[in-house]
Amino acid sequence: MTIAGILVWTAAADTQKEQPVDLDKLERLRAKYADAKGDDVFDPEFRKVADLLFTGPGNRSLPYGGISTLLDAKFSESTEGVDIGLVGVPMDLGVTNRNGARFGPRAVRTMERVGPYHHVHKVVPSADFRVADLGDVPFRSRFDLTSSVEDIESHYKKLHAAGVRPLSVGGDHSITYPILKALGADKPVGCIHIDAHCDTGGEYDGSKFHHGGPFRTAVLDGVLDPARTIQIGIRGNSEFLWEFSYDAGMTVVHIEDFQRMGVDEVIAKAREVIGDGPAYVSFDVDGLDPSFAPGTGTPEVGGLTPREVQALLQGLAGLDVIGGDVVEIAPQYDATTNTAHVGAQVLFEILALMTLNPNWQGRAGVPQ
Repeated sequence: MTIAGILVWTAAADTQKEQPVDLDKLERLRAKYADAKGDDVFDPEFRKVADLLFTGPGNRSLPYGGISTLLDAKFSESTEGVDIGLVGVPMDLGVTNRNGARFGPRAVRTMERVGPYHHVHKVVPSADFRVADLGDVPFRSRFDLTSSVEDIESHYKKLHAAGVRPLSVGGDHSITYPILKALGADKPVGCIHIDAHCDTGGEYDGSKFHHGGPFRTAVLDGVLDPARTIQIGIRGNSEFLWEFSYDAGMTVVHIEDFQRMGVDEVIAKAREVIGDGPAYVSFDVDGLDPSFAPGTGTPEVGGLTPREVQALLQGLAGLDVIGGDVVEIAPQYDATTNTAHVGAQVLFEILALMTLNPNWQGRAGVPQ
């Protein structure tokens, strides 16, 4: 700092010292807060959070205690009365590189200190909607990919019929195809897809159900609208596999495009592509740069930052988001648990978007 700068700073400090203390304000603050406990919260929205987290006067529930659930939601074996069902899909039979995403749901369940208040949107999703961890998809076989895809579709059709909107943790990205089959059976949905890869490849090695092709099969089955699909963060050496995205009319935003456009312009483009129709959000953690998310099967250098992903998703508030997933978390490559942590945070971001859907009030808007 220069001498002139020091003099200015000193003068400002002296000016601050000369300001008299507002004794009336001080007494008001003392009267309100001097004897207040931690759960004496006066703002109505903040009060919702306190009611969720405090178990008694000044006693917070232990974030590291009890049974671990996705986003600390209540566990339920029943869909009755549930608005949003958090579901684990521990299946990674569709991977083409490193496996391990079957442990993703368990890893995300161990993450604490995510939510329940969203300070940007100023909402408390779990206070305003009935949100529950519904456990994992039951599989008939741990070895058979085809039957596993059938099991996922069957499970999500039941959730859809029960009026439950699903928010899922995989598992590899092949799980998104049967979920979309269940949700888009009556009307094709749009999709905000954040990933390093377009995942619109064809059949190879004898299977079309691998994690590199869920969005092609969903389009060909008529459950995903390619004109209302945007794929963001695309990069890497697999570009030659993604011609279906362009031929089908999907909007592809490569990482270089993202850097050139900036977050606000990408948000505007995504909102334009999705429009007013129902949309699904699918987030593959390899969309992030591996410096932030090393715990995944197909890492690609040069990706998004967690802050960019948060800003992007926050900018989509008000769209008709009917569900979403976070996939490809492989915790055995995640020495610091950063990948699972950012996965849980993105899960919460999608949850907030679902509760901000202007076309849906849940079960008559009744809190849990």
